[in-house]
Amino acid sequence: MSWWQALILGIVEGLTEFLPVSSTGHLILAQRMLGIEQSQAADAYVVVIQIGAILAVVGLYWSRIRGMVLGLLGRNKAGLKLAINTLIAFIPAAVVGLLFNDKIEEHLFGLWPITAAWLIGGVAILAADAWRKRREPVLEQEKGTPGLTLDEMTWKLALIIGLVQCVAMWPGTSRSLVTIVAGILVGLRLVAAVEFSFLLGVVTLSAASLYKMGTDYRIMLDHYSGTDMLLGLVTSGVFAAIAVKWMVSYLNRHSLSIFGYYRIALAVVVIALVMLNVLSAD
Repeated sequence: MSWWQALILGIVEGLTEFLPVSSTGHLILAQRMLGIEQSQAADAYVVVIQIGAILAVVGLYWSRIRGMVLGLLGRNKAGLKLAINTLIAFIPAAVVGLLFNDKIEEHLFGLWPITAAWLIGGVAILAADAWRKRREPVLEQEKGTPGLTLDEMTWKLALIIGLVQCVAMWPGTSRSLVTIVAGILVGLRLVAAVEFSFLLGVVTLSAASLYKMGTDYRIMLDHYSGTDMLLGLVTSGVFAAIAVKWMVSYLNRHSLSIFGYYRIALAVVVIALVMLNVLSAD
């Protein structure tokens, strides 16, 4: 891998990790377009450089995360509740990932399954957003609020979000997509659903990155230099911070629909490129 390929993968990872567009799908597509052979080392590399994006979100949401840590130490009641809910939401994906990770990588990491997930996910975003727009005015009239805040979320709602997160193991689906949509459907207001998705992502992605580092670090070191790793980590962190701040600002004024249209358009473009033999679906 050349330095500029590592730079591009870091940028792609950072921009897409916490947006509901699927970082895994974008990284696999980027690897194909850059001529990087898909291998165990390449798969591990793109998982490990997530650490940069994770650290960016930790920095942006430090006050929330600090409250969760203090809660676990018995010094913040609201933080303790949020920490427990986050851990409850994490457990289903951890179990399913350990049991079925190899099968998922074997059958669902092709370009056709990813493109199908982009398309289906785009439709799901548009449907969930339309439902939210109809529901929020009704809640405003009946209860004076458009939905639940993070402090009002129960462990049962967190578990539902966690179970739905398992769907995101299908590459192209997007962990952010399914957790945000699930949060909206269980009654969270949009801003709360997005924030919980970010916090849950910190735990889920940290576990995945540490697991890959523990199992595949020798393979990565045989194929990639320390410069490749550092460049991917730093660029993913910088661009993740930019993407997250933009997304939060954008959603304060707009809806999720733009991501649905983007996913559908991307799926159509990829299908066209495969049909024209510009990209290989194998």
